[in-house]
Amino acid sequence: MAYTTVNKSTDYFNTKLYTGNGGTQSITGVGFQPDLSWIKSRTTTDTHAWYDAVRGATKRIKSQSYDAETTQSTALTAFASDGFNIGAGGDVNSNSANYASWNWKAGGAGSSNSDGSITSTVSANTTAGFSIVKYVGTGSGSNSTVGHGLGVKPGMIIVKNLDSSTNWVIWHKELASETNSYIRLDTNDAPGSTSNYWNSAAPTTSVFGVSPGGYNNNKDGQDTIAYCFAEKTGYSKFGQYNGNGNTNGPVIYTGFKPAFFIHKRIDNTGNWGLFDNKRSPSGGGNTISYNLNPDLNGAEYQSTSSMNVDFLSNGIKIREDNGDLNASGGSYIYWAFGQSLVGTNNTPNTAR
Repeated sequence: MAYTTVNKSTDYFNTKLYTGNGGTQSITGVGFQPDLSWIKSRTTTDTHAWYDAVRGATKRIKSQSYDAETTQSTALTAFASDGFNIGAGGDVNSNSANYASWNWKAGGAGSSNSDGSITSTVSANTTAGFSIVKYVGTGSGSNSTVGHGLGVKPGMIIVKNLDSSTNWVIWHKELASETNSYIRLDTNDAPGSTSNYWNSAAPTTSVFGVSPGGYNNNKDGQDTIAYCFAEKTGYSKFGQYNGNGNTNGPVIYTGFKPAFFIHKRIDNTGNWGLFDNKRSPSGGGNTISYNLNPDLNGAEYQSTSSMNVDFLSNGIKIREDNGDLNASGGSYIYWAFGQSLVGTNNTPNTAR
């Protein structure tokens, strides 16, 4: 497969902010028809709400909860050519509440994929390195695998059982073991290690392993969703950094100007943190200080002392010493999506 560089990242990922009206409205300005929309109220303690085109609009899962999928008929009601339509559901449209939505483009409703031992429905965007994978667990199989449709080895896979109250589980290439390590999205836990998730095998260019014994990501007869990401130059990066416990923190080189950054401590417990370029303070400068926690339903908070980062032309500068972000000797994983490739001429090679 040809090597892919993404120069115009807003064709594939975009953050869209909006204000709820308590009724119905069409959210436009995303720039494309999203296949995954993750919505969170910035001003209330409503849930993180994930919707995708493979499961279908109105089908919600919550990143801060292990709850099963539910149907929300008055929440995200349809994906549209430049965004999505919403009803009066409080998770996505409370009157006067402020919301952030993070939107990714995959490949529509998906098609059948038989690369793995378990047939899956895959919506893939190989240019952007993103696929949405839905499959029905078999509950057993020493070599159980599922096709992901990316054509390259993923850098991160996020999996949620839809029919049971079970934890979200993440495979990330920078965890200790490619074959057994996992981390949960809905908790602040440190990573674990077990053969029960990935079948003691690293993902390949076509498949990822699932539980051989009917564990969370392969329960017999139960629907499961996976969001699979591969690194693309100028657009996405899934990496690791070490903290120094100092307000002059480390620089994380991504090779592009970030638009979205999530971090998680992996040598100890610590909450997930999420920053983006749209919720940053007005008045210029590089500092991004509005934070949300994917594993908590709390409202957005702005910190001037303990949770600041800078979005630079080629990466992220950690500016504070909070333990969730930059403990001395702490180890962290991250995922980032970008605005522009360093050195290309689609946008200037400067900080924000």
